[in-house]
Amino acid sequence: MVKRKDSDGRTRVTVVVALAANLLIAVAKAVGGLLSASPALLSEAAHSVADSLNELFLLAALRRSRRPADHRHPFGYGMERYFWALLAAVGIFVMGGCFSFFQGFDALSEGAHETQSGYTAGLIVLGVAFVAEGSSLVRAVYQLRVQKGGSSDPALRTVLAEDGAAVLGVLLAAAGMVLHLVTGEAVWEASASFAIGLLLVFVAYRLGKEARDHLIGESVDAELRESIQELLMGQPEVDNVAELLTMRLGEDSWLLAARIDLAPGMDSERVELVCVRIKREVERTWPQADHVFLDITEAPVGAEGASVSSDASGAAGG
Repeated sequence: MVKRKDSDGRTRVTVVVALAANLLIAVAKAVGGLLSASPALLSEAAHSVADSLNELFLLAALRRSRRPADHRHPFGYGMERYFWALLAAVGIFVMGGCFSFFQGFDALSEGAHETQSGYTAGLIVLGVAFVAEGSSLVRAVYQLRVQKGGSSDPALRTVLAEDGAAVLGVLLAAAGMVLHLVTGEAVWEASASFAIGLLLVFVAYRLGKEARDHLIGESVDAELRESIQELLMGQPEVDNVAELLTMRLGEDSWLLAARIDLAPGMDSERVELVCVRIKREVERTWPQADHVFLDITEAPVGAEGASVSSDASGAAGG
């Protein structure tokens, strides 16, 4: 738990850094876009506004997902991270992607009429944005490399996706402005707006798909599942693992439900002791297994289908 709180603290710092950078850049892009009448720069301003709102969602996710389990939510609040990540994806799509497409269509129909000073101001703003967004991206990449399991953190993954898209979006906007300046054709800035819109729609789709997979109940990865199977089959009393079900309840929490056939000939007292021992072995090997349910079936010698069921729940509060 201490380690998880530490990693949450680092993620919170990363999100706050990204939020500060996006708020500053959103204002600069909006002012520069209005002064220069650049559709590409205005698209990037909408992109930064969407990212700023999403960072607020992620801060809420970090705070709310750490609440302990209660009677209304006995498995804890770990899924909150995925809910807020889904809202962030919707924000990127609506506020960033759709507005960028609107700016592109507007530029094609009305044209864009920047002055030389407008181009200069716009490119300076994009240069500052590139440095700020790049710094935030470096911070997120660094945390991903040093934090064990960071790649599964939806908050960190969202910041990485946003910052990566922001850096690429700045380059697209700058390219559109430069080509417009050189050729005098507004279609280049319109194309940059469309490209930024497509980029944001793609990022929103990927983030939304990941959040959806978690929210509807996703199992642990295949390698971990095989390790659990091996541990259970390695117990001397276990004859067969008839069924093994897992589900992620959060970034560092998952549920295990298994139906296990024991070797015949054990009395009910020993069956109960075996159940408790196996449960403790699973929890000791994987502390993330907050909830372990074992359905133990034991067929005594000479009996035909007699069974003893035992449910063991490791509800160690998140």
